[in-house]
Amino acid sequence: MTDFSNQTHQGLLSQYDIYLLAQGKHWESYDKMGAQVCCVNGVNGVNFVLWAPNADEVSVIGDFNGWDRTVHYMWKYQSPGLWEIFIPGLKAGMLYKYSLRVGNEIYEKCDPYAFASECPPRTANRIVDKDAYTWHDTIWQEKKHHFDWQHAPMTIYEVHLGSWQNDFLGSDRWLNYRDIADRLVPYLKQMHFTHVEFMPVCEHPLTGSWGYQVMGYYAPTARYGSPEDFMYMVDQFHQNGIGVILDWVPAHFPKDELGLGRFDKTALYEHADPRQGEHSDWGTYIFNFGRNEVRNFLISNVLYWAKRFHIDGVRVDAVASMLYLDYSRSEDQWVPNKYGGRENIEAIEFLREMNHELLSQCPGVVTIAEESTAWPGVTRPSETGGLGFCMKWNMGWMHDTLAYMNEDPLFRKYHHDQLTFSLLYAFNENFVLPFSHDEVVHCKGSMIGRMPGDTWRKFANLRLLYAYQWTHPGKKLIFMGDEIAQWDEWDFNSQIQWNLLQHETHRGVQQCVSDLCALYKNTPALYELDFDAGGFEWIDCSNRDCSTLSFLRKARDPRDYLVVVCNFTPVTRDNFWVGVPESGEFKEIFNSDSARYAGSDVRNDIVNATLVPCQGQPASIQITLPPLGVSIFQPMRQAKIPSYTHRALKSPF
Repeated sequence: MTDFSNQTHQGLLSQYDIYLLAQGKHWESYDKMGAQVCCVNGVNGVNFVLWAPNADEVSVIGDFNGWDRTVHYMWKYQSPGLWEIFIPGLKAGMLYKYSLRVGNEIYEKCDPYAFASECPPRTANRIVDKDAYTWHDTIWQEKKHHFDWQHAPMTIYEVHLGSWQNDFLGSDRWLNYRDIADRLVPYLKQMHFTHVEFMPVCEHPLTGSWGYQVMGYYAPTARYGSPEDFMYMVDQFHQNGIGVILDWVPAHFPKDELGLGRFDKTALYEHADPRQGEHSDWGTYIFNFGRNEVRNFLISNVLYWAKRFHIDGVRVDAVASMLYLDYSRSEDQWVPNKYGGRENIEAIEFLREMNHELLSQCPGVVTIAEESTAWPGVTRPSETGGLGFCMKWNMGWMHDTLAYMNEDPLFRKYHHDQLTFSLLYAFNENFVLPFSHDEVVHCKGSMIGRMPGDTWRKFANLRLLYAYQWTHPGKKLIFMGDEIAQWDEWDFNSQIQWNLLQHETHRGVQQCVSDLCALYKNTPALYELDFDAGGFEWIDCSNRDCSTLSFLRKARDPRDYLVVVCNFTPVTRDNFWVGVPESGEFKEIFNSDSARYAGSDVRNDIVNATLVPCQGQPASIQITLPPLGVSIFQPMRQAKIPSYTHRALKSPF
């Protein structure tokens, strides 16, 4: 509880607060707006502040006053349109909403700054003490301040909290945040993922929106517990060395009557003109990024998650829809900017400001853009004309790679450029390579289901795909269930098909992903120069007739490198020559066709490189290239047998 006993006025707002809010620069507005548990002049209670400039009357209603709008009227600051009231005796846990009158119309709204809500479909907000939880992640927080994400390993496991697992008691009950932590943390540790990314956790009215239609930006959804439960979950991840990234949705919000839309019967948070203020595809409103109070609401929100919930990063959803005024619109359904162009200048400035404030105020936090176009400089600093994001999803690589893998291996030689094209632009931005939930929904099928061929070839292709992803420059992301080769397309109402792990083939894919994560995390050549062209070199990218690729991955130390050879056909290639930088012995440290992964076990052990020039390299090795497989070699002078290859995974139950 915050103590404001020394204040001379009833309430929390000072003139400086009001000034900053009007300027859109009050980055800790979450400590003044909404329902604040506090002590004013020695009296305990709750202070409420709401922005509704067009309202004629506002009152707080709740279970503490019988939901009677005539009991607790708020006082209005006329100039900025802020309403305030301090109500003595209120405590955390009580329910409330706002009752507004505009003219003769009286209606109810939820608090835009609500810090908790009832579990949907119930809609009341809940008063909480934001300082109630005691954190235990000091060591993690100290390390995060020095986190060099550009040169560090990042493998991200994307999770939908409601469908990763249920309670296994014959019901579809959602797990509590604490239950999830107790199960998911040990699972991700044994899988060697460095980060977990949660699909949107902010409160949302429709479960079927997966969280992408947010109504309570400051409240973790009550479906899985309280804010303190959510904090416990984040705390557990941090104590076990795993970072937490949240999906964040500042592009749009739903039209639910209790939400932000037409809040005071005017377009307060959105544009009034539907050509600027509505997404017809999604049936949602678009934020008015040119309005100070709206920018303040959103930037303060992302800072709130980083500072109060210790979040380590945000993945910003639908950035392309924010950047273009004509996004998914016909020619007569959009309004040009003041220069006559299609760029949304206000949204661009908002994104730059958001990135600047978050990254400067919260060292070690990362921002990741889901941006599906070729907008230049998404991950370049704003002072050089960029948007200021740390990283960007590489949607082009994802689409090209999946399209290639969907082809029958017999015809892949005609599509070879889909594999090599990504390296023409791989270092133009700081890329994350994503196989996200978007690739296993809307009748696209599962990852394993999209692989061609019989059952053996499907599993071999999937292991090949993941091994190629893990060795390609860029940080890594896969969606839950993909690591066990789930057959079904993702369903937010059902848990992952964990029962498949009774089969050797599915356990093999899971073990393959675990070993790739461990190899990547422990091998600087695979991550130190993910965003630097000096970390990659083609050996042979032109063997389209055999559908093979070979390349080097390099660390900052030029003597630390790997040789990666990929075979995208089911043909075993004996006596296959590969150019290497030096003579000496090379050890195969990973093979996606290993029996360990339920493969056919066409493997190499130690091969000798002789000074026979090959493929532009001064030396060469002769290997047996496994069918639909990836082999990774390391010079014996630096090679070590990875300890993780001696351990089998435990059950996730």
